[in-house]
Amino acid sequence: MENFDADVLICGSGAAGLTLAIDLARRGISFCLIDKMDTPFCGSRGKGIQPRSQEIFEDLGVLDRIVAEGGLYPPQRLYRDDGSHQDSNVMEIEPSSPAEPYRVTLLVPQFQTERVLRERLAELGAKPRFGWELQSFEQDDSGVTARVSAHSGTHTVRARYLVGTDGGRSSVRRALAIDFPGKTLGIRALVADVALTGLSRDAWHRFNEQSMETQIAFCPLPGTDLFQLQGPIPLEGEVDLSVRGLGTLVAERTHRDDVLVKSVSWASAFNMNARLADRYRVGRVFLAGDAAHIHPPTGGQGLNTSLQDAYNLGWKLAAVLRGAPEPLLDSYEEERRPIAAHMLGLTNKLLDAMKGGVMRRGREVHQLDLGYPDSSLALESAGRLGGLLAGDRAPDAPVRGAAGQLTRLFELLKGPSWTLLGYETDRSAIEPRANLHIHIVGSGGDIADERRCVQTAYGVSAGDWVLVRPDGYVGAIVTAGRTAALEGYMTHVGLTL
Repeated sequence: MENFDADVLICGSGAAGLTLAIDLARRGISFCLIDKMDTPFCGSRGKGIQPRSQEIFEDLGVLDRIVAEGGLYPPQRLYRDDGSHQDSNVMEIEPSSPAEPYRVTLLVPQFQTERVLRERLAELGAKPRFGWELQSFEQDDSGVTARVSAHSGTHTVRARYLVGTDGGRSSVRRALAIDFPGKTLGIRALVADVALTGLSRDAWHRFNEQSMETQIAFCPLPGTDLFQLQGPIPLEGEVDLSVRGLGTLVAERTHRDDVLVKSVSWASAFNMNARLADRYRVGRVFLAGDAAHIHPPTGGQGLNTSLQDAYNLGWKLAAVLRGAPEPLLDSYEEERRPIAAHMLGLTNKLLDAMKGGVMRRGREVHQLDLGYPDSSLALESAGRLGGLLAGDRAPDAPVRGAAGQLTRLFELLKGPSWTLLGYETDRSAIEPRANLHIHIVGSGGDIADERRCVQTAYGVSAGDWVLVRPDGYVGAIVTAGRTAALEGYMTHVGLTL
């Protein structure tokens, strides 16, 4: 038996676990990331990367690599009974704006996304431990003691906190006896990554769209020679996921003899569920990702919501480990559980639309409008009613540095620190402190808002201060006369002098 110590034990190395690990690693927080699988997940399951997640990936330093591994969603090609077809866009395309640089959903196979995240984690000096399975754990006032089995034997891991990112069948959630209420939706489906002939790679091919019994779809996966095959299947009975079995299904549903399955690299049959954990935290143990919420795959919300759980939790764990008040961690469930409830409602609505043959997706799936306006971490001056509010996503904006270089507000916000923006303010009004970057926008400041994009996006006036959290949401907006309230807020989140 070998013993390990870490600040955080993360169980599950999918998108949520990897995102949390990267965020902790760049903050210098020690962790142990384990996964009971012997090898990384090899399927395409969560393939849509929404604009808000692209902003997170930019901050984590992987967006360009993610884009290079994927592409845009192709048009959907609906086939009629007579063999003719009609093309239309699955995703509404909007041009980017100064405040929202990413407005298009990317198509990236999940195994590619997770590979890029593992590469980024390796750059930060860490990697997942595959073949390590959580067997049990106990917690006390100062930490969690976990027993983990591996091929090399049984290990004890002592951590200050434990995070379960171990999927819909989470062993962490079950050990905590947290209820997972919801419902089974009465739909069983298969998804598989296959190599085939007979279909072009310029479209998402869809057959029998009006029938929940005989639908079948083939989405080309960029960066590979594979298609993701999707379709409903009977609620009962065995499903043959072999080349022969899927080939027979394809022939029956397309009525074509030229669409031939050549190989299957991954396949899964699953019942659709919509469930939300009653709690996200018990003492020093947290749930994130599918361990906390599962849902229909419609709308591409799951992987995105999961990695944003981790992005919300990472900076809070780091802050408390470095001395911030423990109650800061209560805001994780307070902020993220309502987001998951909203996501469940949206995916169920989109599932109903899909049953009727409607697949078009618009801004509602981009997650740019989600925020935490009712959070205990949202502070703003009284009387501020319109425009940007505390708890909202912090917009981007083109700006110019005092030395003359063009840059973006997102470049100033990038990294694990908080950012304080003073609009036409006196820098000396706020004392510098660790983990806080201060920028003064306007005359005499280090940042020029030549196109007034900052003023427009943030709705600020001379003398206003905007405090942006490490996860890119506005924590506080106060006027010059309320700097004492701002100082109190910063103390509450661990930004002490």
